[in-house]
Amino acid sequence: MIDHRRLGRELDLFVSDPLAGAGLPIWLPAGAAARHAVEEYVRELERRSGHQHVYSPPLGKRELFELSGHLGYFADDMFPPMRLSADDEFVLRPALCPHHALVFRARGRSYRELPLRIAELGGMYRSERSGVLGGLSRVRAISLNDAHTFCAPEQVGAEVVEILRLIREAHAALGVRPAGFRLSLRGPGEKYVGDDAQWAAAEQLLREALAGVEYVEAPGEAAFYGPKIDIQIVDAAGRESTISTIQLDFDKPERFDLSYTDSDGSRRRPVMVHRSLVGSMERLFAYLIEVHEGAFPAWYAPVQLVLLPVDDGQADAAADLARRAGDAGLRVEVDATGSLGARVRDAAHRRVPYLGVLGAREVADGRLALRLRGGRALAPMPADAALALIGGQVAARATDLLPSD
Repeated sequence: MIDHRRLGRELDLFVSDPLAGAGLPIWLPAGAAARHAVEEYVRELERRSGHQHVYSPPLGKRELFELSGHLGYFADDMFPPMRLSADDEFVLRPALCPHHALVFRARGRSYRELPLRIAELGGMYRSERSGVLGGLSRVRAISLNDAHTFCAPEQVGAEVVEILRLIREAHAALGVRPAGFRLSLRGPGEKYVGDDAQWAAAEQLLREALAGVEYVEAPGEAAFYGPKIDIQIVDAAGRESTISTIQLDFDKPERFDLSYTDSDGSRRRPVMVHRSLVGSMERLFAYLIEVHEGAFPAWYAPVQLVLLPVDDGQADAAADLARRAGDAGLRVEVDATGSLGARVRDAAHRRVPYLGVLGAREVADGRLALRLRGGRALAPMPADAALALIGGQVAARATDLLPSD
């Protein structure tokens, strides 16, 4: 069976070491390169859609999470407070929304600024039981692609529709194949904040945003502060989990006393929309490793091109071409050790998208013989054309290795 933990070891993507602790994986250089490419893409997608990025600390004072409601409703999933003195306790955050509420209230706000979209790829921590931890899919340290939009009540519907569009765009680029949409609602026997009218309004807004989309309702799966749309994936073992989410929250603006000045000069309370386009980097890559079997699209493959000089006579040409490829923004390596056949097999094992073979004839003609992951060999072409082909597919964030006709 395909398992991201086995592939992670084989491809040197990440490692779990008992000395680091259960649920605290370490991203190795190959995994970090792939993750960095994905993070850059997501940040750029968010920037182009009007998001403003911030940095906030992964811990805060106990009072922050008392005010947000997390300690009252979520304490079992949080790490114990760290006491520095009798009146100075800090908590590793289980979510980013309290800090983003502080961003909104850092100064006075006007209706002209809304929707205000605050985004961050930030760390948060969950005190998961050791028995449920595994690989990247269930961890204690989480790097979340998160954002919070503060908007007027009448802007919520359009904002949710736009978020759904962004989610679809990100999924298409990454190769995510959603298994279904879920509308998570309140259920009996759970603790929730807010009044019935707020919940009914929020649930109706999400239903309207899902018009034309097939979804199932899931009573009892809502966040403690509001209903949400969850987009589900299924891993290689058939386990379902959430990859992307949109959540409506009338509670945090009330708790943090958030307001903006409306066009008539009155003070109004914004609605807070929580959203994650691709979820946590950990769960995302657990899924991507399995769905692609380690053969990532070229744009976020750890190494995009391996150059293989046939013998020592092409070493200088390979080094020069590698420099040019690196200057063009490609992640490139030169492998000159061992037989050519062994080097080709090693690159195939590592799922490198493009192999460039340099023999005496190719060097003399200024050409490069490309081989694609999977074994297809292309006719030798000018080296600049080969780099342009690869660079074009990477820039387009294409899922295929060759341009479509």
